[in-house]
Amino acid sequence: MPHDTTLIGTIVAGLGVAFLMGALAHRLKISPIAGYLLAGILVGPFTPGFVADTGLAMQLAEIGVILLMFGVGLHFSLKDLLSVRKIAVPGAILQIAVATALGMMLGLGLGWSVEGSAVFGLALSVASTVVLLRALQARDMVETEKGRIAVGWLIVEDLAMVLALVLLPAMFGDRGDEGGFGGGAGLLQSAAIVLIKIVGFGAFMFLIARRVLPWVLHWVAHSGSRELFRLAVLAIALGVAFGAAVIFDVSFALGAFFAGMILGETQLSRRAAEETLPLRDAFAVLFFVSVGMLFNPEVLTEQPGPVIATVAIIVVGKSLAAYALVRAFGHKSQTALTISVSLAQIGEFSFILAGLGVGLKVLPETGRDLILAGSMLSILLNPILFTLAVKRIRSDEPVAEQPEGAAPETPEPCNAGVVLIGYGRVGSHIGGMICGRGEGLTVIEDQKDMAAAAEAAGATVIVGDATKESILRQAGLDAASTLLIAIPEGVEAGAIVRRARAINPKLVIVARAHSDEEVNDLVRRGADHVVMAERETAARMAERAMLTRAS
Repeated sequence: MPHDTTLIGTIVAGLGVAFLMGALAHRLKISPIAGYLLAGILVGPFTPGFVADTGLAMQLAEIGVILLMFGVGLHFSLKDLLSVRKIAVPGAILQIAVATALGMMLGLGLGWSVEGSAVFGLALSVASTVVLLRALQARDMVETEKGRIAVGWLIVEDLAMVLALVLLPAMFGDRGDEGGFGGGAGLLQSAAIVLIKIVGFGAFMFLIARRVLPWVLHWVAHSGSRELFRLAVLAIALGVAFGAAVIFDVSFALGAFFAGMILGETQLSRRAAEETLPLRDAFAVLFFVSVGMLFNPEVLTEQPGPVIATVAIIVVGKSLAAYALVRAFGHKSQTALTISVSLAQIGEFSFILAGLGVGLKVLPETGRDLILAGSMLSILLNPILFTLAVKRIRSDEPVAEQPEGAAPETPEPCNAGVVLIGYGRVGSHIGGMICGRGEGLTVIEDQKDMAAAAEAAGATVIVGDATKESILRQAGLDAASTLLIAIPEGVEAGAIVRRARAINPKLVIVARAHSDEEVNDLVRRGADHVVMAERETAARMAERAMLTRAS
């Protein structure tokens, strides 16, 4: 392949094969992540056929991590971060210590050196940003207490890994003939420099960037150009992340998270999240593809015992440690279970640590292979574990919340005759008219600011993803008479119509569309009436024209 098409070939191969494998996984009712990982193996260097550029794939995946963490920061305020510091900081540090110790035991058992075993254990202690956040977002947990603790825990892990990446070269980069460590003074100096840079980055973000970035975004928004606004959001997310890594030596992910958290305090946070969503999804897929490209399936047959032990440390050892720590800090078993399952995988920082360890000739190449195998298998297992954990949590919640000796309590279903999905520009007008007439209305909305506006207008509000059957049932759809779908996304609206019709065959469903294709799709899926904005506008304008001529 010519040099100037390598990037294009990598993107096309990654996304194309990921689509095919993801569609197959969806058809088989398993997580699409499994399909994306398999796609990476198929286009990677360890299988025959086309081989994508692994280095380019990893850089593209890093963009996905940046955009994903930026999106999380938009919905994660400083107040939320500080509210979980008492458990996230000590919990993450202790969990890293436990996982590192378990990894060291395995490394020493395989005959590695103490320092190599320590690097191996450290690589097994840090969870993948992408996997954790995708799991939380898929279940609407990011803004819950469980989600805030998990994200805070993740931020502490990232900070610890940043410190480790700087200290490892200082410890092993200038080893003497006898294999001794670098001087203690040099090590302390390196640690002090890292801490100063981290504090400097935080000071810069909260003292300077906190004033400048929102002003820039508001200025661009007032220009009226959607293209410039989208460009400004991407420039801020990628620019802050890159500057944080180059100037302050912190991770791309951490820089993007703080940029998003600052912009999340502005009124434009929802629009910024919407503008970056398509790119976040696309590049997140490339992350999983890049993980699959690094995986050599032969390690499963050549070293089955060490692979099983590595996966056990990641999935069982880390999880049990996290569960015990969260419970020790006084949180419920449901919260502890969510946190422990969230952390039961490894990812991007683990790859970086493994590569650095091999480069410094501290970690044997076998250790890197085991880390990649552990990452691949733990990422494949994580959606399954998360699903089992959520089922367990739901089955335990009524018992856990029920006072001793009291009769079983069931949540009171919403009994409004009309259910409205989406409280944006169209939905807010609909809701205002219905609530203004004093009629009952239940609104399903996934954005907190929109949900608050609907509640202020007098509606009963369900915060969540309307494409999920559980949310529709929570809104009382099985007993409702009318469903109004005011969201502009045709694909999501079609999924909602199909699930709503299955829940309540007698329901009257009214949806909106922007094209004839969307109208036909919604009707085919079960909508009774579809309002197409362009048609309604044309009809009203023609009606006004005829009335004017008649007068």
